[in-house]
Order: sequence, then structure tokens, then C-alpha cells
Amino acid sequence: MKPSPDLLSPENHALVLIDFEGQMAFATKSISITELRTNVAIVCGASKIFNVPTIVTTVAEESFAGPVFPEIEEFYPQATSNYIDRTSMNTWEDEPAYKAITGTGKKKIVLAGLWTGVCIVGPALSALAEGFDVFVITDACGDVSDEAHERAVQRMVHAGVKPVTSVQYILELQRDWARTETYVPVTNLMKKYGAGYGIGIQYAHKMVKH
Repeated sequence: MKPSPDLLSPENHALVLIDFEGQMAFATKSISITELRTNVAIVCGASKIFNVPTIVTTVAEESFAGPVFPEIEEFYPQATSNYIDRTSMNTWEDEPAYKAITGTGKKKIVLAGLWTGVCIVGPALSALAEGFDVFVITDACGDVSDEAHERAVQRMVHAGVKPVTSVQYILELQRDWARTETYVPVTNLMKKYGAGYGIGIQYAHKMVKH
């Protein structure tokens, strides 16, 4: 009855959100911006509910790429979340970001961001090379084309990165609906951002008598 150590839990990983900024989003074509923002909200909300160590990093925020998505600000306001602004495309090569990520003490690292082929491949492969167990939330990433995104995911998977999705992420953290302390926050988050799944939860809570 012991769960696999390969599963994510609230205690065994850190989440890194990379370059969810306007300038990067404008050219993202592999996923609609509406869907991307929704998935980012699910990921951010999940990490907040489960108290996952979360690092938000930006690139050239003031001079080029602009502010982060409102969905990140909703859960991790810049004023209190210590965003790390970089010049390097590879977050792993930025000393403050590297220290923040490795300083969590977690051996599993979950990544999401823009663009998949640059800002995610770089730290994913670099973390793997240092012995970390790396996951990428592929539907909370995007690139300039379907080809760019898919080749990046394929390259990372071949190297040993584990792909997950935003809904899979939150449900893997919840794991058991008997965990009442997170049941209401999780279902409320999914009602708001979970598209058809969220509508299903709303319907069940209203129409099905327990």
C-alpha cells in the first residue's frame, strides 16, 4: 500500500515558474494564451494550497519582457514573493536562481514556463545533469510553434525528464479526497479554472446528494 517514490507529493519537490511574461506570450503559438493562463492558474493555485516551495523567475522584466501573468500575481504577488529577474536564458546558469532552487533542499524539481525549447530545456537538462529528478508541466509551457514545443518535450523525455499536465499535478498532490484540509480549496480552484472538469465538480456539489 506504499505509494511510488516517483510520485509528486507536497513535501518532495520545488516548483519553478519561468518567464510567464507578456513578451514571451505574444509569440507563443503551440497553445492558446487562454488555455495557457488557465493551466498556469491551476499550477500556481495547487502549489499555494499545498505549500510547495515555489520560485518565480523572470527575464529582463523592466527592459523587455514585461510583468508576469496576472494568474501568478494572484497567488504569488511580486511584493512578497521575491521574483528573481535574470539576463540568462538558462535559469540554471543564473546564480541567485540556482541558489534559490537548490536551497529548497528538494531533489525533485517541477518546471513550467515560456518558451519550452529555451527556458525549460535549459534548466531541465542542467538539473538532470546534477542528479535532480525533473518534471515538466507540459500544458503550462508553450513555444513559438507546435514543432518547437513538441521537439523540446521529446528531447527532454529522451534525456529522462518526466512530463505531467496541470490537472495531473494538482490531483497527484491531493491524491486522496479524504484529505479534508485541502479538499475545499482544491475543488474551489478547479471550479474556477478547471474548465469542464470544474463545471462537473460544481454540478456534483449542487445536484448529487451525498
